[in-house]
Amino acid sequence: MSLSRVLIDQQHRLDELAALLSREQAQLTKGDIDGEVLTEIAHTKQNLLVELERIENMRRSVQKRLGYEDGASGALAAATDANCKTAWEGLLEKSERVARMNELTGQMLSLRMQHNQHMLDYIRKIAEKTLYRPDGRNNAQPGRINASA
Repeated sequence: MSLSRVLIDQQHRLDELAALLSREQAQLTKGDIDGEVLTEIAHTKQNLLVELERIENMRRSVQKRLGYEDGASGALAAATDANCKTAWEGLLEKSERVARMNELTGQMLSLRMQHNQHMLDYIRKIAEKTLYRPDGRNNAQPGRINASA
């Protein structure tokens, strides 16, 4: 496979990942999150990341096969010589955009988890002040009512 084709494949996969991250962010901003949808997104994202890693390994292999050194400078030289420097630069831009989106998604997840923890803490606090004891009796009543009076 040519270097140009590998770079284009990587860009397509990054576009898919960006769309998936947008979908995940949209789910996280909803008041009522659909856990099944988030699970499906996470599964799809994991598969996509595996595919991206496979393609990146292929790109590095092509770069090495063409006689270029490892790393960014070798990648730029290989792309320049193969007349696909624009594709390489586009890949770098998309990679940076996806990385920022992924970081934002992580922050959103963290905030959502903090919010959920605060809600659980609040519910526990309320539950501690419940009107009922573990035996089911109401705390407002001192015990048995004296009906003989």
